[in-house]
Amino acid sequence: MQNLLPHPLKRICHALLVLPLFALLVPSAPAAEQGWETCHSKGHYLNAAYESKPGVGGRHYERDRRIDVKHLKLDLLPDFKKQAMSGTATLTFSPIAKPLDQLQLDALKLSIQKVESSVPLEAWENTDKQIILTFKQAVPVNKEAWVKLTFSVEKPERGLYFRTEAMGYPKGDDQLWTQGEPERHRYWFPGYDYPNERFTSEVICKVPKGMAVLSNGKLLSEKSADGYTTFHWSQEKPHANYLISVVAGYFKKLEGQHEDTPLAFYTPPSEFDVAANSFRDTKNIMAFFEKEIGVPYPWHKYYSVCVHDFIAGGMENTSLTTLTTNTLFSESSENIRTSHPLDAHEMAHQWFGDLVTSKDWSQLWLNEGFATYYTHLYEQSKNGTDAMHYGQYSDALRVLNTKDEKPITWRGYEAPQQQFDYRVYPKGGWVLHMLRSQLGPKLYQKCIQTYLERNRGKTVETADLRKVIEELSGQSWDRFFDQWVHHGGTPKLKVAYSWDEKRKQAKLSISQTQKVSDKVMLFVLPLPVCLIVDGKAHDFTLNITENSEDFYFDLPKKPGIVRIDPDYTVLASIDFKPPTDLLTAQLNNEDDMMGRLFAAQQLGGKRDSKSIEKLNHTLNNDSFYGVRIEAAKALAKTHTPEALEALSLSLDQKDARARQEVVRSLAKFYDDKALASLKQIVAKEKNPIIASVAIDALGKFPGDQIKTSLATALAAQSYRNALSSAAIRAIQVQGNAADAEKVLQTLQDNKPLFTSRDFGRALNSLASLVQDEKSDSGIHEKVRTYITRHLTDSKRPLRTASMRALATLKDQRSLPALQTFIDSGNEKSDEYKTAQNAIKKLNSEKKQADEVQSLRQEIIRIQKSLKEIKNQQETEKKRTTAKKVKSKK
Repeated sequence: MQNLLPHPLKRICHALLVLPLFALLVPSAPAAEQGWETCHSKGHYLNAAYESKPGVGGRHYERDRRIDVKHLKLDLLPDFKKQAMSGTATLTFSPIAKPLDQLQLDALKLSIQKVESSVPLEAWENTDKQIILTFKQAVPVNKEAWVKLTFSVEKPERGLYFRTEAMGYPKGDDQLWTQGEPERHRYWFPGYDYPNERFTSEVICKVPKGMAVLSNGKLLSEKSADGYTTFHWSQEKPHANYLISVVAGYFKKLEGQHEDTPLAFYTPPSEFDVAANSFRDTKNIMAFFEKEIGVPYPWHKYYSVCVHDFIAGGMENTSLTTLTTNTLFSESSENIRTSHPLDAHEMAHQWFGDLVTSKDWSQLWLNEGFATYYTHLYEQSKNGTDAMHYGQYSDALRVLNTKDEKPITWRGYEAPQQQFDYRVYPKGGWVLHMLRSQLGPKLYQKCIQTYLERNRGKTVETADLRKVIEELSGQSWDRFFDQWVHHGGTPKLKVAYSWDEKRKQAKLSISQTQKVSDKVMLFVLPLPVCLIVDGKAHDFTLNITENSEDFYFDLPKKPGIVRIDPDYTVLASIDFKPPTDLLTAQLNNEDDMMGRLFAAQQLGGKRDSKSIEKLNHTLNNDSFYGVRIEAAKALAKTHTPEALEALSLSLDQKDARARQEVVRSLAKFYDDKALASLKQIVAKEKNPIIASVAIDALGKFPGDQIKTSLATALAAQSYRNALSSAAIRAIQVQGNAADAEKVLQTLQDNKPLFTSRDFGRALNSLASLVQDEKSDSGIHEKVRTYITRHLTDSKRPLRTASMRALATLKDQRSLPALQTFIDSGNEKSDEYKTAQNAIKKLNSEKKQADEVQSLRQEIIRIQKSLKEIKNQQETEKKRTTAKKVKSKK
């Protein structure tokens, strides 16, 4: 499953990340209803029968398997109007080691009308968390049996999602889709909902004629009668429960073929015009993976289907990947947006996660780490090693910038969704990159091919991978996996360089500065270094084993460049500040992209003219867009008039990614020249993504100077209404309540044009504009009424967005409406939690207001007391004076 992470290779995510992925990044709609989520679900129930309970210290372990599930058959009838599903689930199984007298299935708040069984039943019970079936006689070991449950569910909390015109989605796009990972299928059908069991499955689904149904495996039949069409899909190779998928509705498709494997790409009809942009790499990705992995694509077909308001970036259901429509993009975005990283990530899962599945959530990196790394490998094959390393650099930043010390194989989670973070995605990918760097590409490839072939159709843990590597390499990898996978943290290396001219000797002093504890080890690792003398590279690999070590290198003369980890093979924070002459040479080394990138970074903040000139030259001349991006960031960090001038003159970047960063860097200046440049960009830039960056930046400037630009952007038409959304954000920054009316009108007139996320953010912007207006003012009441209306919107993201907006509005009259979501009593729901947070915020505001009022009353009381004291003093003074006058008489 793909979280949308801030990652230069994942441009498909940027609309979500100007959060952020990953966000990837605080979104206005709840994570569980947006295009990406930090955690994949919000609620989790432990199954009393099968879920291993947390032991000492709250640790989770793989659940027991009392039965071997053979097959699951779902016969389904959806009701799009009621957002409901009814049907039967037939589970075929056999007991494993002991006779089975009671079968317990995962099922959350399902209505069960009937239970049938191939063996006599004593009774059955629905606890709202599981279905418990008690047999009259225990089912013998290895005896095959089946149970059939007739069930129904309406508007389930998770797992099954409807998107219809009645809910505010485009006409003709009615659809439903499912999402099983990590343990969501239990919300809409009864079954064995845990990853350590694999079985075949089939789906029979009846829908109104004209709709299509997609599912795992092979389409066996499609039959129409009485205004309905019944589709019958069969997944003939075993897979995990969470990989079952049902997608139904109106879709249009593109088709392709890789050798004998059918390929298809489906979108809602309203999005089909841009579908081809996101399908163009699929065939090449499959061909590359088959060659790189060494194992043929293992399933009957590979289809991808884009759905509205998907809860993540993508989901690798067996042979049928679900994607967010946010991966789709128009040609106007140039090369800023592309779907191939998401396409590659989800397809890689067809081997890593689907063919071979992690046995429990502590081993999730064996799914997500592989998908992340093989996305980088495809990037290398498509765009070169520099592009791959630049993507890995972004991943490394996400790992190295955290203070978290949890290991990759963390067992202390409260719910499985807590595992879906930086540890299993970018760090997991980097672990594989370090393995490949140390083993060498050929041996690494052999190890991975053997790992897959040996474990295909099985569940795995980290030890399975380690054993294969040890067997084929003849080396022990215990320490490697212990420090990188089973312990947390990363090495922090401080490097000092010096040259002894007399001895012709270079010296590197390297110390590990990370805090060593029972959670983070002192690392033992190979560290490549390269010292370049007159263009000749002298390569060494240092074995780092201690807190602090010195290394000496005999060279013919002083090196012109000193590079630590030149091929980018170690996940570590490296604090190394070479002298200026070495840094300059490094910036000019065309053979070393990462070296140039790091050199540009180190020049950032240096205010001397030479450093600015070097950055300006790099920004306009470097051969790789990522280095130009870093040069723009460095000039923004320098933040001088000369740096601003360099940025203003560098807007003609042909690569849109670099041009976007120049605009972002200009946006960090508050200056008349920056304002003039940004206004010009808004007026002339054809790329709506770049123009949106400039529009956002205008918000901080005086309103009279940007009024026309924002008004034009607010009314502009653009893909996914990006320009109008940016204008609303800029207007919010202006904070002028007089602008609320036109924002309100824009939202009322153009609601269908906004994405759910952007519309939710706009509601919050609207609330922010009038929050300080008197509650009885006309505009405040209009805004409050409009936002409150969305508490019952058919789109869940807008319901929760309106709750947050009411909290921003700071109007106590909203409390009763919000309280109704608390009174529902569904503490696990996103709406309950969002309403609870909004009420807490409003009560905090009320408490503050009460405290201010109390303070004001206390001040008034003190002032009154002081006045009384002063009056008393004046009276006493008059009396004294009067006495003195009388005494003179």
